[in-house]
Amino acid sequence: MTNTTEYILKATCPAACGIVAGVSGFLAERGCYISELSHFDDRQNANLFMRSRFHIDNGDATQESIQEEFQAISDKFSMDWQIIPASQTVRTLIMVSQYDHCLDDLLYRLRKGELNIEITAVVSNHQGLRPMVEREGIRFIHLPVTKDTKPQQEARLLEIIEETNSELTILARYMQILSDELCTELSGKVINIHHSFLPGFKGAKPYHQAFDRGVKLIGATAHYVTGDLDEGPILSQSVQDVDHTYTPEMLVAVGRDTETQALATAVKLHTEHRTFLDGNKTIIFK
Repeated sequence: MTNTTEYILKATCPAACGIVAGVSGFLAERGCYISELSHFDDRQNANLFMRSRFHIDNGDATQESIQEEFQAISDKFSMDWQIIPASQTVRTLIMVSQYDHCLDDLLYRLRKGELNIEITAVVSNHQGLRPMVEREGIRFIHLPVTKDTKPQQEARLLEIIEETNSELTILARYMQILSDELCTELSGKVINIHHSFLPGFKGAKPYHQAFDRGVKLIGATAHYVTGDLDEGPILSQSVQDVDHTYTPEMLVAVGRDTETQALATAVKLHTEHRTFLDGNKTIIFK
């Protein structure tokens, strides 16, 4: 074994005969050992999704040579594809408002080595979480938002994303609605945590609405952001059984746990390159 660096190949293309054989044969011919291979044929849309994890046993092959030679396979099957080193961290911008539990959980998981991310900055429309962020040695950026300043602040946000070379943005209970234009600009690159099991109770005090309805199940949903509020492709959902003894305050406490779990799972799936957009759905290889 001459190269233990692992790589991930992600590919999407129109469904056709021979794709899996073509890709796996290509890698094998170049001395690549495939440790994971997943594929899914979406018959409704006639598209195929594939993810492979491999390392190179052939000392003459490199990531660059494989990418160059793979172009022939890509052209044959009209593929949208990429090859990424599995250990490469994803540069990530986090946005928050005043709730700290999702941010705190992400910081904890990062310290424990559970998330393959590098936090480029934390942006907030409030100042309250600055001490938490700066204790970690992370840049904190205050971007207050009003109805009148929203376009200018969103333009500044795009500048920050570009300045920091951020590849992913996480809305960790950021309580501002992004404009349709911004959602389009960042399509597939923004993950939001919604404080309900979608579709569910929208608007203010969702756990109080759930209490008023006497629900027996509450949850949280992590999804990609689109211009349709809280209706983007779902990445992860977490649920918790409850009953009539739960007060609204108890539901809020349980809800915090479901939110942190769903968001962390979604971030992990995305940064391990296990997610594919398929219209308003996601294809996820676990």
